[in-house]
Amino acid sequence: MILARVDGVIVTTVCHPSMAGHRSVICQPLDERGAEEGLPILAIDPHGAGRHQRVLISTDGSHTRNHVKDPRSPLRNIVVGVIDDEDAAAGR
Repeated sequence: MILARVDGVIVTTVCHPSMAGHRSVICQPLDERGAEEGLPILAIDPHGAGRHQRVLISTDGSHTRNHVKDPRSPLRNIVVGVIDDEDAAAGR
């Protein structure tokens, strides 16, 4: 699992067939203090997270391929949860 911030939505004119119909976002990984860590990554987002929202990303490629129903998909990352800022501030 990776903690990350959604920086934007990816729109393509040509993509792998397994990506069609799935929302793709570019996410900046964050460390436990919320500081940027490493390079941005691409993930599909079935939850519709907004720009600058913090999310949890699974890097389990098999889970992502199951979600898009294509065992040959090149996709690896999927948003599995959107972090509620109110709960995070309360320590929940």
